[in-house]
Amino acid sequence: MFKKSYKKIYDQISPSEQLLSDTMASRRISRKTERYFTPLYRKPVFASVAIMLCLIVSVPVLAATVPAVNNILYQISPATAQFFKPVQESDVNSGIKMEVVSAYVHGNVAEIYVTLQDLEENRIDATTDLFDSYSIRRPFDSSATCQLIGFEESTNTAMFLISITEWGNKNITGDKITFSVREFISDLHIYSDMQVTLDLSSVTTASNTVPMPNEHGFGGSYDFQNLANPTVLSHSLPISFGVEGIDITGMGYIDGMLHIQTFVGNILENDNHGYFYFKDKDSSKILDIHSLSFNEYQNGEMARYNEYVFDIPQSELGQYDLYGNFSVSGIYTSGPWQVTFPLE
Repeated sequence: MFKKSYKKIYDQISPSEQLLSDTMASRRISRKTERYFTPLYRKPVFASVAIMLCLIVSVPVLAATVPAVNNILYQISPATAQFFKPVQESDVNSGIKMEVVSAYVHGNVAEIYVTLQDLEENRIDATTDLFDSYSIRRPFDSSATCQLIGFEESTNTAMFLISITEWGNKNITGDKITFSVREFISDLHIYSDMQVTLDLSSVTTASNTVPMPNEHGFGGSYDFQNLANPTVLSHSLPISFGVEGIDITGMGYIDGMLHIQTFVGNILENDNHGYFYFKDKDSSKILDIHSLSFNEYQNGEMARYNEYVFDIPQSELGQYDLYGNFSVSGIYTSGPWQVTFPLE
């Protein structure tokens, strides 16, 4: 069965008449002008033809079996890369099954339903997030999104909707799509409007600060690039404040501004994040005026520090209570998984 299918595809691979015509024409020109050139300049012509023929013969096998070749071919011609990609509507890895359930094409929009099912454990739930690790390859210019739309607890199955819109308002017909997922996270916990019970009366001017790392990011209205000697809190021992996966590693005043620093370890395998804010006696919120983040390698893993800066005088800090919103994931699962299917 495989032999017949492969032969059918292989027989379709042949150089176009235009390609043959152009190759012969270039050879004729070479012969007409060969008395003006040494044999050294004739070799690339034969080499080009030989390479072209080798590619024509070998691409079906390489493109289908070697990921690196497929990636290179996709950069050159997405349509050709997808043509050689074998149809595989389900994939199982690490006890997780990814499967294409259905595809609906209407005009220039394609909607594909894909499921992710845990066949062995309980690593998939209603909070499963593909962690920005999914890829959608198609042989046409378009925009695409993927979102979780449902979870079936009895079968440990999450369903995702892939929406693809072709640019130029052209109808999508007769193409194959490749959808891959590298990893996902689940067991997500949300902490909303959580009061952080820390003794703020002990917060004083920071005694240990360090220069702000060159590799950093910042948010808010304050421009760190205009600071002459930017500094951040030096890391102290992590302090737990009730959110597993995020710790406080520093609190103190720098140049009259209150800094609160947090730590998240192994950020490549979680999406733990959040932010602090204060409330006054009337429950009005006081947000940070800007924030800063930077990464560090620790014990072979990438860790992230976030520092939130508040414009609250030290003498008035006792009038406020500290709160925060946080999100942490508990389970990380690595794949990869990949499916290729036709749009019909």
